[in-house]
Amino acid sequence: MQVTIEPGWKAILKEEFEKPYFIDLAEFVKSEYTSTKCFPPGKEIFSAFNHTPFDEVKVVIIGQDPYHGPGQAHGLCFSVGENVAVPPSLKNIFEEIRTDIGSPIPQNGNLERWADQGILLLNATLTVRAHQAGSHQNKGWGKFTDAVIEKLSEKRDGLVFMLWGGPAKKKGAKVDTSKHLVLTSGHPSPLAANRGYWFGNKHFSKTNEYLKEKGEKPIEW
Repeated sequence: MQVTIEPGWKAILKEEFEKPYFIDLAEFVKSEYTSTKCFPPGKEIFSAFNHTPFDEVKVVIIGQDPYHGPGQAHGLCFSVGENVAVPPSLKNIFEEIRTDIGSPIPQNGNLERWADQGILLLNATLTVRAHQAGSHQNKGWGKFTDAVIEKLSEKRDGLVFMLWGGPAKKKGAKVDTSKHLVLTSGHPSPLAANRGYWFGNKHFSKTNEYLKEKGEKPIEW
C-alpha cells in the first residue's frame, strides 16, 4: 500500500509507517483490495489527513468503521458522497446542530466542508470489506489511529476532541485534558439517541465557544 498523505502528517507519522505492524497492515490492505471489494476507494483511505493538515487541525471527531455499502465511504467518518442518502447517525448529528446553533439541515451528507475547516474526521479503522462491518478491525488500524490521536494530544494545543459513544471515549481516553477540550456523549445512532444519550449535548456550540476563547475562527457547521 502506497501511503499518499499530506506532508505534515507524513513527517509526524514517519516512524509509524516504518514499524513492523504497519508494514503488515499495508500488506493486508493491499491483498484485500486486490482480492475483494473494499471501501473506501484506495485513493481515499487517507482522505481525512489530506483534507485536514496536521498543523490545521482544530477539532477531532472519532468514528469507528467506514460505511460498508456501495458509494458511501470516502475516507471521512460519518460523511457520505453528495448523491448518497444521509445515514441515520448523520441525520441525528444534523438535527442536534439545528437545535443547538440554529443552522439549517444540509442538503447532503458530504462533510468535506467540515474537514476543510480543520475538523479531522477520523475513523478508528480506515478500511472495510464491502457488506462486512468490522472486517478490517484488529489488523493494525487501531494501533495506527491511536498513534494519530497521541501525536495530536502531545504536539498540539487547544484542540477539541468529540468522543461519541463507548468506543470513541475509550479511543480518546489518553488525550491530555489539561491542554485540550474533551467533549463526550452517547453515540448519535438512533439506538442511543432515542434513549436520550445524544440530543441536547450542545457539542457544536461548546466547540465554537472554546475556539473563540482560543482566538480561533469558529466552525461553520
